[in-house]
This record gives sequence, C-alpha cells and structure tokens, in this order.
Amino acid sequence: MSIHTLIKVIQDIMRKDVGVDGDAQRISQVVWLIFLKIFDDKEQEWELTADRYKSPLQSRFQWRNWAKDAEGMTGEELVDFVNNDLFPYLKGLATKAGVSETGKVIGAVFEDAYNYMKSGTLLRQVINTIEKDFDFNSMSDRHIFNDIYERILLDLQSAGNSGEFYTPRAVTQFMVDIIDPQLGETILDPACGTGGFLVCAIEHLKKQASTAEAKEILEETIQGVEKKSLPHMLAVTNMMLHDIEVPINIKHDNTLSISYTKITPSDKVDIIITNPPFGGMEEDGIETNFKKTHQTRETADLFMSRIMQRLKDINGRAAVVLPDGFLFGEGVKTTLKRELLQDFNLHTIVRLPNGVFSPYTGIKTNILFFEKGTPTKDVWFFEHPYPEGYKSYSRSKPLTIEEFDLEKKWWKKRKQDEHAWKVSAKDIEEKNFNLDFKNPHVIEENLGDPDELMAEFIEISKKVKAVQDALKDELTKALERS
Repeated sequence: MSIHTLIKVIQDIMRKDVGVDGDAQRISQVVWLIFLKIFDDKEQEWELTADRYKSPLQSRFQWRNWAKDAEGMTGEELVDFVNNDLFPYLKGLATKAGVSETGKVIGAVFEDAYNYMKSGTLLRQVINTIEKDFDFNSMSDRHIFNDIYERILLDLQSAGNSGEFYTPRAVTQFMVDIIDPQLGETILDPACGTGGFLVCAIEHLKKQASTAEAKEILEETIQGVEKKSLPHMLAVTNMMLHDIEVPINIKHDNTLSISYTKITPSDKVDIIITNPPFGGMEEDGIETNFKKTHQTRETADLFMSRIMQRLKDINGRAAVVLPDGFLFGEGVKTTLKRELLQDFNLHTIVRLPNGVFSPYTGIKTNILFFEKGTPTKDVWFFEHPYPEGYKSYSRSKPLTIEEFDLEKKWWKKRKQDEHAWKVSAKDIEEKNFNLDFKNPHVIEENLGDPDELMAEFIEISKKVKAVQDALKDELTKALERS
C-alpha cells in the first residue's frame, strides 16, 4: 500500500467520527498517533543499543502497552484512557520535576496536541492501521517519512491552511551543499517547519561524524525553532528518525518573539539556512521586538532582520529563500538591504524560476547567500534555467538536485555567461538598494512604440478593408454575369 493510500485510509476512518471536524483536525490526529508509534519503535532500538536506557514514560503510557495489541482497549475505555490519563500525563512532562531531557521534548510536542476522536472503536481502527503498516525501525519505512509529511502538508494546503509548505528536497540539498557545514559549527533554522533543512544538514554532517563523540557534537549543534504545534511535532519526529535521539534543541517557540536587546553572543550561530514564511503578517506588537528601523509586520522582513542579528559576527554565513518582493521592495526592505550590503558580503543570489514551489505557491523566489563581517563589493546573480522542453515545474515534473550541477560547476570559477552576471555594490546603491537585476544576456524582444504600433495597425486594417471591398465587388459582378 502506498503512503498516500495509507494516509487516505486512515483519514477515511476518521471522517466517520463526529468529533473530528475537517482536514486540519484529522491531520493533527494522525500526526500525534504516528509520533507515539515512532517513539516506541525508537525506544525498542535504544533498549538494545544504549547502556542502561530508561524510558521517560511510565510503562502504562508506552505505545506497546496500550496501543500495540489489536484486540486491546477500545470503545469508551480507550477514549477515556487517552483523554483523561494519556494526554494529561504527556503534557505534564514539560514541567515535571526530575524528568529527563527526552521527557521534556515529549512534553513540548504535546503542549498543544488534542485527541479529537470521540469513537473509541474508530480510534482503535486507526491505531491498528498505523501499527500494522508502519515499522520505523525498518530503514525503508524511515525513508518514507518525507512522503508522509509532504502528503500531510498537501492536505493542509487543501484544508485552507496556506501557512505551511514543503521546500523541495532539491532546494534544501543544494543550499546545504553550497553552505557546506562542518562538524562543530552551530546550524540554525529559525522557521524550521517539519525540519527539511536540518535533515539535509544532518545527512551532510554524518560523513564527518564517525565516532560516538562526533555524533554527540552533531546532536548538540543542530538547532530549530517552529511556532506551530503540528509542524513542530513533525520536526521532532523527523529528527528522531535521523538519529538525533534527544532533539531538545528543536524548540516550540516563535523566533520573532524575543526582543533584539536580549539576544546575546551565545545566541549567535555559525550557519543559518532557512525558507522563512513570507507574504503574511505577524500579530500586533511583535514588531516591538525589533529596532525601530526594522519594525514592520511583514513576516519575511522580520525574519531577515533576526537572521542578520543571529549570525556570528565573524564568518557567520547564511542561505535564505526569499520572494522577488524582497529584492525590489522599499521601506524596511530598503533598510535591511542597505545593512546587508554594508555589514555582510552578499556574494550570490540564485534566481529560481516559476513553479519551483508548486503547488504550494506560484510566487517567484530567490536564494540569497551571504556572510557576516565584511561589506559587499559585488553581487553575483545566477538565473536557474528550466530543463529543455519545460515551461514550468509540477508535482509530476519537479526540480531535481541534478539541475543544480550547473550552479555547482560555475560556483568556484565564476564568470559571466548566459546564466550569470555581476553587479557592483555601488550600482546597487545608486538604484536605492533595489536588487531586482534582470539577466543582461537575455535579449528582450523590442515590441516598438505603442503609438506607432497602433498607427500601423490602423493602416493595415484599412488595407484589409480595401481588399475585402474589392473582393466583394468582384464576387457581385461574377454573380450578375451568371
């Protein structure tokens, strides 16, 4: 059974439950159940591989002891247990004295989680489906987790929640490959969603982490923040499946809620790699956490301000996805771009074509690569082309990592060509820090002056009318002769 079919089967069972109202609640229900199943699978692994492993959960709350048995609790007994025993216990772990770091992670994950199902019989059917068809100690099932949360995010999109979207793996992989994180460097995604960028970074660093000590360093240096409970739960799950056993550094919080005056040198990181939310507005008052010249309610601008502040002053580097609007926008955007060129080396902007984030958004996007500590002298632009025969991307024809071989080959031996061009910081400043520079190697068709074109159209129309009249006369004469 495919993952899409499996999720559909589970959601079809939930549609029969009167307590679950709409796709968003069905998705949330699926996610917390899958989380507990995955955690139990991981615990079984740790019990075999870790010395003296001790579960943070009381025995009766482990999945294996209340959910695993297909003939176990059901009906009112199951719903009563979940609502009145399981959920209060899990939520309480976040503040319980003496609880382990793993327990605190579980408490944070369940902080805003709910059981929406009212039928214990239907809940038992869902649990049995998950138990039967998922084994997350199997490597093949671990790999399908990406498919699970992409399917979930697609469903969220159709449910009217446009706040989340899936960054294509090709984009996250390319950004990590270019940033090239090294073991020991702190890596942050301040809007980590379901953890896609962090997973790519982990896989990149695993090649450098061959010892137990190195793996511990890796775990300590991966950081993420996500304010929404559903993607946060998915991010924590994703980390565990990629061997971050205690993802205590994946915070359920809002990166923008901390005052800029409270960010200390210890809060600064070596690398930030992210696709922050854009096109939305933050809640009233959030802008007061930023200095006056950066105050706005536009989410992407606030994230850029925070990213610039959170990078280490020496050699801090970032790769950030931003919409075209940031490049040519004014106001706070101009202020941010001025500081970006003065205090950072904005060395490269990769301009992505339409459709990269289809079907989530049609907004055209760019990847900005910059380093803190030295001013910008020149900005290189690279326009990513469509593959031959493509006019856009789609779910059936997505962007692939192989396409970025073009940028990778160009990266170290930069020269201007049909895809790449260079603009000086001085030229950008003269345009009031507008970064929306078009590819000068693309010859735009000159359609001519509108007034001249209209006059030409009128003249051609007169000639056509004359020909039509002449033809009509000849036909009339011919009919008269016949």
